[in-house]
Amino acid sequence: MADLHFGDDQPIDAERAAVDAVVPPADAATVTETERLVRGGRSRRQELRHLLLPVLHSLQHEIGWISPGGLNCAAERLGVPPAEAYGVATFYELLRTTDPGHRDDIVHVCVDPTCAIAGNDGLRASLEASGARVHASPCLGQCERAPALFIQGVGRPDRVPADDEDFRLPQAGDPGLRVLRRVGEVDPTSLDSYRQHGGYQALAQAIAMGPDAVIAAVSESGLSGRGGAAFPTGIKWRAVADEPGPGKHVVANCDESEPGTFKDRIVCEHDPFAVIESMTIAGLATGSPHGWIYIRGEYPRATARLEGAIAQARAAGLLGDDVAGSGQRFDIELRRGAGAYICGEETALFNSIEGFRGEPRNKPPFPTTHGLFSQPTAINNPETLINVLDIVIDGPEAYRSVGTERSPGTRLFCLSGRVAVPGLYEVPFGTTLGELLALAGGPVGSLAAVLLGGAAGVFVSPDALDMPLTLEDAREAGATLGSGVVTVFDDTVDMEAVVVRIAEFFRDESCGQCVPCRVGTQRQHEVLVELQSSGQPLAPQRAELIDDMALAMVDASICGLGHTAASAVRSALALGLIGNGS
Repeated sequence: MADLHFGDDQPIDAERAAVDAVVPPADAATVTETERLVRGGRSRRQELRHLLLPVLHSLQHEIGWISPGGLNCAAERLGVPPAEAYGVATFYELLRTTDPGHRDDIVHVCVDPTCAIAGNDGLRASLEASGARVHASPCLGQCERAPALFIQGVGRPDRVPADDEDFRLPQAGDPGLRVLRRVGEVDPTSLDSYRQHGGYQALAQAIAMGPDAVIAAVSESGLSGRGGAAFPTGIKWRAVADEPGPGKHVVANCDESEPGTFKDRIVCEHDPFAVIESMTIAGLATGSPHGWIYIRGEYPRATARLEGAIAQARAAGLLGDDVAGSGQRFDIELRRGAGAYICGEETALFNSIEGFRGEPRNKPPFPTTHGLFSQPTAINNPETLINVLDIVIDGPEAYRSVGTERSPGTRLFCLSGRVAVPGLYEVPFGTTLGELLALAGGPVGSLAAVLLGGAAGVFVSPDALDMPLTLEDAREAGATLGSGVVTVFDDTVDMEAVVVRIAEFFRDESCGQCVPCRVGTQRQHEVLVELQSSGQPLAPQRAELIDDMALAMVDASICGLGHTAASAVRSALALGLIGNGS
């Protein structure tokens, strides 16, 4: 087969070492039956494919790019056809398959709306003047400290600006905090500190309750997913628990790449043991011995904190073959993404872990029966998981004591843009948008619009400040809470530039697998660039074209990216933020 042909390019010693650091030696002992179950009973060569993304990271880190010789070495060791390995390597923003001609660090500077209005142009200019290699990047998940940058190291660790010494949660000390109550209080590098703040009491309680009682409590609490879809967590866990066999998985989706979102980064950086403990409860409750954390590649500090928490929990017997003396097995592997918004979609994430391009799968079948490695999988984001700790300890009624009947509990919101105190906030469901903004010091300047839900969300006008922030009220208003993004714009912001950038984001981040999304996002961006350059009102036929493209993407796209790629654009037009020729 043509795609099995290896070229003549050979790896250098450093590239061989980079592959060796990740891939077991070729003469290693045969995998155990347990390991075979994790990979779905595949052959040894197939079982190694899930190491492709870590190997590509290792090659990139070692010499600053993935050369043909390095790619050949990786493909041969993993038993992956070279064309497929190349397809994976070229899929991600953080990986390069052409020689950059230098071995310097790459400084990624965010170009999405929050950073744009915070002066990212000036940051880029100053970095370039200093001789830095600057790369324009989509949202880096640091919106509360815009303009943001991320340094991709060559031969040394990736890094972000140090902020731990002066980090302070805006609501620090607020007795109403639930998910965030330990953030800034607990030492995120110490299991002992986490235990001194009540850590692992929930796991002990969950073991005493048993799986059925834990799932019943989660179901009765009304906990829903916090990643945007708001699917009931208890239903998801029950479906996985009811599937037979030991080949099951729990996945923590920490690949938050929605522009304006940074909540899971802060949680993972400052309360990593809570993520590990809640994942362990999910594993024991669903009968899933295998846990995975998929975290975006631009989060080096959060990655290091989670890796440290996993190691300490394992050493303390809180992960492994006998979790906390329960007689049950649960352990966690961490996988680092490489810059692809689409990998936040659950099935694209599975493909990425398995060593394939991060393209979404058709549904059905659904992840609860055919998820990671085609096995039953429960996937939640960190905010959703951490809520389980209080539900287990205090019970579902206590959890429902705040919020509303249909949206119980609290919700994390990421506030950025023209607001006095950007940051992460936790409020009960039902808090109004105006009350949330007031908690953050209020808008700066004359409020023009608020973007709810990020690039995949919708703009709302100042008239929406009285809207309760619940799933049901947002739905009734034609809005969405999404992943908790609240980006504030005043009347000095060039909204056409903002909307054009949103359209460009979706054009660039579409995986290209399905025609409606691939073509629709491209054409949508072209129409908006044309509008921006003309300085004229949007002609009726062009507005109709945008509506037609949106309808096609919603009806025929495989995943949520295509379904929501026109949401912000159409809401901006409806509110008169763009398209009026002003």
